[in-house]
Amino acid sequence: MTLPRTFQFTQGKLQDYVECQRRFQLRYVLMQPWPALITDRPSEFELNLHRGADLHRLAHQYARGIEPERLAGTIQDETLARWWQTFLRNPPADLPEAVRWAEIMLAAPLAGYRLVAKYDLIALNPGQRFVIVDWKTVSRQPRRSELAGRQQTLIYRYLAVEAGADLNEGEPPSAEQVEMVYWFATSGGATERFAYDAVQHENARAYLSSLIAQVAAHTEPVWPLTTDPGRCRFCNYRSLCERGVRAGFLDDFDGEAELDEDLIDLEQIAEVEF
Repeated sequence: MTLPRTFQFTQGKLQDYVECQRRFQLRYVLMQPWPALITDRPSEFELNLHRGADLHRLAHQYARGIEPERLAGTIQDETLARWWQTFLRNPPADLPEAVRWAEIMLAAPLAGYRLVAKYDLIALNPGQRFVIVDWKTVSRQPRRSELAGRQQTLIYRYLAVEAGADLNEGEPPSAEQVEMVYWFATSGGATERFAYDAVQHENARAYLSSLIAQVAAHTEPVWPLTTDPGRCRFCNYRSLCERGVRAGFLDDFDGEAELDEDLIDLEQIAEVEF
């Protein structure tokens, strides 16, 4: 099977590909169901996924102007309540105030396909600063080097320049105006910030174009498996690939788990200014 031209690339899909090409093939090309457990404590793992989704929902509603006290009254989970208080008391510092866009989608063509990203928050002063904020609820804050190497860090800043004109009074922001901020609920609201520039942007264009072309060029029936068997412990396809049958221990899981982005209809995200 080959990729249809209507296939949409996202940071999650490309992260899957760079970690394991076979996982990408099974999940997005063959759409192979394989209901193996991700961790040894699936209920707790799923609860954490939904807590993260709930925090994003609260942040979105807050951006729409709903009073924080009213939102707090909807929270029944102690961990989520603690995250929400962290969000209110220790938000990211030094964000532009002029315009805020929450839960916004940007997309641009690249290498014959569509590259898409859904942003938690974009804060900007048009023509001056364009700051991307991403809310994280991972159990362990990744090292800065890990974040720098993730597809999300690359793609979100790249698309801000390529597709951000409509949010920026009709002018695409320059790369130097773009910054990405990760905010961590489980680290007391700690942040990691990544600046951008024209050299990084051209490097991102070349890398992403090459990566997408590499994905599209596959014709073999079984794509290569990861060379890092440790990744297989937390992959639901591990038994299909004969890489073990037992799920990894939740306490050892330090990856980034979020609800499946393919369950989100990106075309239906309203571009509403708050």
